[in-house]
Amino acid sequence: MSRPDGARSRRTTRVGVKEVARAAGVSVGTVSNVLNRPEAVRHETRFRVQAEMARLGFVRDESARQLRQGRSRTLAYVFLDATNPFFTDVAQGAEAAAEQAGLALYMCNSNGDAAREDRYLDLLHQQRVLGILITALDWANPRLRTLPDQGTPVVLVDHPADVASAWCSVAVDDKLGGEVAVAHLIEQGHERIAFAGGPLALPQIADRLEGARRAMAAFRRPDPALVVLETDAQTFACGRQAAERLIGLPASRRPTALFCANDLLALGALQHFTLAGVAVPSDVAIVGYDDIDFAIAAAVPLTSVRQPRANLGRTATELLIAETSEEEHEHRGVTFVSELMVRASTRGLGRRTVRRS
Repeated sequence: MSRPDGARSRRTTRVGVKEVARAAGVSVGTVSNVLNRPEAVRHETRFRVQAEMARLGFVRDESARQLRQGRSRTLAYVFLDATNPFFTDVAQGAEAAAEQAGLALYMCNSNGDAAREDRYLDLLHQQRVLGILITALDWANPRLRTLPDQGTPVVLVDHPADVASAWCSVAVDDKLGGEVAVAHLIEQGHERIAFAGGPLALPQIADRLEGARRAMAAFRRPDPALVVLETDAQTFACGRQAAERLIGLPASRRPTALFCANDLLALGALQHFTLAGVAVPSDVAIVGYDDIDFAIAAAVPLTSVRQPRANLGRTATELLIAETSEEEHEHRGVTFVSELMVRASTRGLGRRTVRRS
């Protein structure tokens, strides 16, 4: 096809090592040394080769080099939900650690879809990535478990360490986080509390619920005093739906506090309560989880269980890089402790403080 100005388009020819060697008057081996072992080449020769590379527009074929070496310079992070700031914050920490090590990081959003997660794992293995970080939909996924045996190291992110585990992992103690959140609500004088989160099959959600139940038991609260509002996902919309369900409960057993399994749920619930004329925290107190940036910026600043999100990503990446470089690698599980950030969403008016007996 002719161009509008009548000129013919030209196909760009890729400049290779041979062309650089010919232009610089050196051997192909010398150009290779300039690329891979510059200290082995005399300064004058190295300068001449590099000048010809710049003049010709030479770009190193990194993929071919990696193929020859059998090693990549890329890592990947497969996570559950790109719309959740928790995962993007973890990814930022991972990216910073990868960059410091001279590596690149692919971001892969499984979107909570098991088939999509498997496709990413297959593709990343075929691309010979150096290693994979993953917050998995199902930790027992057979595809995930075969990767290390096939030469692709895996580090689990947001997964508690197992005894004698075959993985490196990083996580926050979610059971303790859930316990601290609900203990705070009880100490604010709340007798009936709701938990919103799901799907409950996700281990992080199940652990936060278990922590909530531990707190209720520690304060000798009966089981029915904790109302579980399971959600389909951990989204803003699901938080609004949970709040609507809470408002619809009979007044005699309606909770006066809501512990949400993440901040997006809590922020959705806060919006619905506000639109429905339910005052936070005097009518219903709310605690979230993760302490994303939006928590403190909410119309009613949100009390939340803070996770060291960037540190999770950074530590996971450091473990993965160590596994790829150490001949005798010992798997480690790193568990962080969360922190309750108390704000206006739980500071009720005239609430009675309850102490553990």
